[in-house]
Amino acid sequence: MSGIVDYLLAFSIGGAICAVGQLLMSKTRLTPARILVSFVTGGAILTALGLYRPLVELGGAGATVPLTGFGYSLAKGAIEGARSEGLLGALTGGIKATAAGIAAAVVFGYAFALIFKPKTKE
Repeated sequence: MSGIVDYLLAFSIGGAICAVGQLLMSKTRLTPARILVSFVTGGAILTALGLYRPLVELGGAGATVPLTGFGYSLAKGAIEGARSEGLLGALTGGIKATAAGIAAAVVFGYAFALIFKPKTKE
């Protein structure tokens, strides 16, 4: 039974984060790029303040998959790198922590660019 609850929590938390993004796009004049940067920065700031980890523990992938989760991973890696390697670790820890996700995004983006023909917006 707890598996279903975990799925519902992940769906609810991820959906709420995405709904905030949609509301920002629909109700404000913010561009999607500014919203993207705001979400990543917000995730990093909430991680530094210790507020995002409880959300990750509660919602799992629902909290780590959206853009705020990327900010969480960057900040978490930088904090862990700073603890183990000092200043250099603070600068490289975030990149090490997110390297697999970044590499996957580049590979899949390139593969889809080869497979599909891009269309311009009208």
